[in-house]
Amino acid sequence: MGLFQKFKDGLLKTHARLTHEIRRIVTRSPRLTADSLEELEAALLGADLGVAVTQQILGAARKAYETQGRAGLDFFEIAAREVTSILGGNDAALRRQPEGVTVVSIVGVNGTGKTTTAAKLARLIQNRGETALLAACDTFRAAAIEQIKLWGQRLEVPVIAGAYNADPAAVAHDAVAAAQSRNVRYLLVDTAGRLHTKHNLMQELQKVHRVMDKKLPGAPHETLLVLDATTGMNALTQAREFHKAVKLTGLVVTKLDGTSKGGMVVAIQKELGLPIKFVGLGEQPDDLQPFDAAQFAEALFSVKG
Repeated sequence: MGLFQKFKDGLLKTHARLTHEIRRIVTRSPRLTADSLEELEAALLGADLGVAVTQQILGAARKAYETQGRAGLDFFEIAAREVTSILGGNDAALRRQPEGVTVVSIVGVNGTGKTTTAAKLARLIQNRGETALLAACDTFRAAAIEQIKLWGQRLEVPVIAGAYNADPAAVAHDAVAAAQSRNVRYLLVDTAGRLHTKHNLMQELQKVHRVMDKKLPGAPHETLLVLDATTGMNALTQAREFHKAVKLTGLVVTKLDGTSKGGMVVAIQKELGLPIKFVGLGEQPDDLQPFDAAQFAEALFSVKG
């Protein structure tokens, strides 16, 4: 299956709701009235595109209508173009150190799919012919270590783990040392889920990062925040707070295939300027996909069958 089809299938709920509403509004009247603009605004906000993105799309539509009349008002095309421009500076490439280990820290609140994301990233790295190592730094959640070990067995990726209730920073230190001694290309650090409002837990995450940096200066080289698309605009608050505590370098958005709020991807990019690196479009190991702005926008607003 091609990437566009994966995006299209994954965004099915968001796309269906959004295009149904927009088509209903724009086909009802040949004119762009105050009422139709208000309805279009509600439809875009309903997909969690956010106020700033919504206003940008409506502004572009209004300008097209004023300059070209009804002939220039292909609202779907205008919306896709504006979304592509917002996401256009998005660098989805996973960072890679010129030599030695590239350390990737995977962070987020509970239940977003961090462990699964770590495993799927390991699979992506394997698929391009490079080596990966997983670090089980979620030492407090019941069965977290077993979960990542099972993924490791399934994908044939080694896992560095400590005992339950071990210091996550100590596990991270040992994992960096192991990655260096084994000449592994990528170390994927699965951190414990933590609420962005809990100061002590955010301090613990900062400690994990400090310890890795002391062992390998510059680590982690990539800090990815995993966001659950079904939470909609609440994910924006999470991204803001994590970005304050640890310098995020990118986002991974999971469960896009289970939500009608897929527009939150664009809203977060617009406000924070953090690149969307990967999106989760299903449950299988290969369903984590590098983000592609143009194909995402087309899948969101396409009216083709």
